[in-house]
Amino acid sequence: MTKAVVIVNPTSGKEEGEEYGPLAKNELEKLYDEVELKWTEGEGDATRFAQEACRSNVDAIYAMGGDGTVNECVNGIAPEANRPIFSFIPLGTVNDLGRVLGIPMKPKKAIKELTNRKKRTIDIGKINDQYFVDIVAIGSVPDAVHSVPIEKKTKLGPLAYVVEGIKALNEKEAYPFEFDLDGEKLKEDSFLVLVALTNSIAGIQTMIPDADVDDGYLHLAVVKGETIAEKLDLVPKIFSGKMTEDDNILYRRFKNGVISLSDTYEKDIVTNVDGDEGDVLPVNVKVLPGHMEVFVPDTESED
Repeated sequence: MTKAVVIVNPTSGKEEGEEYGPLAKNELEKLYDEVELKWTEGEGDATRFAQEACRSNVDAIYAMGGDGTVNECVNGIAPEANRPIFSFIPLGTVNDLGRVLGIPMKPKKAIKELTNRKKRTIDIGKINDQYFVDIVAIGSVPDAVHSVPIEKKTKLGPLAYVVEGIKALNEKEAYPFEFDLDGEKLKEDSFLVLVALTNSIAGIQTMIPDADVDDGYLHLAVVKGETIAEKLDLVPKIFSGKMTEDDNILYRRFKNGVISLSDTYEKDIVTNVDGDEGDVLPVNVKVLPGHMEVFVPDTESED
């Protein structure tokens, strides 16, 4: 008997989970003897459902929701000794991991692709005791982006993050960061620090072009621009894949690091992990290479 569990967030995106959950179940019944739908009702449900599925030795776990739902499911799977193959149907605003893995952004198309699949191994990031699949962001820009209203995210999609991020470039305060990256110690004042697993950030797949979901590294970008002109000059470079070549960007790739603030800085700075609020600095960050297997569309079989 083969079994899959589908964890559905009914409030993701335009609240389409109730419609698409049964459609995904019908499609997956072509592959598994049993398919169970689990509906989330609040924060932490997806993590608990995924953990229970791992311990029940199911064959696969599917998530239906946005980046937050995917992150919660990964946090249920990643700590377990038995980690079933994972996949998902994007319903949210940005869906960075889905873009990187070639999963269609339109739910109906993503559901049709569930039976046309191949396996891929991906890296997972870990920040303190939390896991992530996309990005850790720290600074005044993430603070502004975190406050984007749900209505605006639904209406504008990834553009909402870009708009709010550009608005935040007027923020005058730069934080005195300290980094220990695989033993290399660095200090830099910055209003935006990014630690990425992939090349897609806020739906923009040119941010850190060298980053890949299975390269075994985390990718650090520290924005150093002091004047508004220097900051705005970065915007076209973000979209053209030239950001990490700019003199106002400190770029490093690393496997294990600590990010903290200077001892003289007394305020608490909160991290943003896969779009949601994370721990206060200092934080330990590391990559877990090849930690999970995922199903992705098999584009070669379509040719």
